[in-house]
Amino acid sequence: MPPGPMRLYGYHRSTATWRVRIGLHWKGLAFSTEAVDLRAGAQHAPAWRARHPQGLVPALELADGTVLTQSLAILEWLEETVPQPPLLPPDPIVRARVRAVALAIACDTHPLQNLSVLQRVEALAGAAAARTWAADVVARGLGAVERMVDPGPFAFGARVSLADVLIVPQLANARRFGVDLGSLPRLLAIEEACNALPAFQASRPEAQPDFPG
Repeated sequence: MPPGPMRLYGYHRSTATWRVRIGLHWKGLAFSTEAVDLRAGAQHAPAWRARHPQGLVPALELADGTVLTQSLAILEWLEETVPQPPLLPPDPIVRARVRAVALAIACDTHPLQNLSVLQRVEALAGAAAARTWAADVVARGLGAVERMVDPGPFAFGARVSLADVLIVPQLANARRFGVDLGSLPRLLAIEEACNALPAFQASRPEAQPDFPG
């Protein structure tokens, strides 16, 4: 069991932070949160850069002051230190497939539509182009993931895995950018199954202290 207490720095709508919230709740761990307001540019402040050199979220601060960054690295650390309930299946082939879905989202889809990229696209081509860019990126990425998962209720059968932790927040991004989800029935069924679970419910943006209103 990792030493407590832990503090999660992030932003309510950040999908990377959302993933880590799900992982912490899934493992039944107590943690506090502190908001880093991305829209206000708090991630660029020198004090934040000292904690997270990339100027991103999330960051997980442990009781001894150790700071972990990058959502997948944090989730893998959680799996190694708190193995139950698991997020990675025991079979090596299925485990590799779970990781492939997680990486397809975290490395090939999400980075191309995150805030810094969209701000750059908007500066070069305008707001409409940035929104179109984001929608296209997410539609392509989730379209591939739809073909990578197994029959449900979850992404790889009867148990929640790391793949589900990545899929649910990315579907929220898809809606935000106006992506037509009609061609993603498997992912929508996975989302519905996940959202019935307390760990996923507690992790949603609207359940966070920094959610506006």
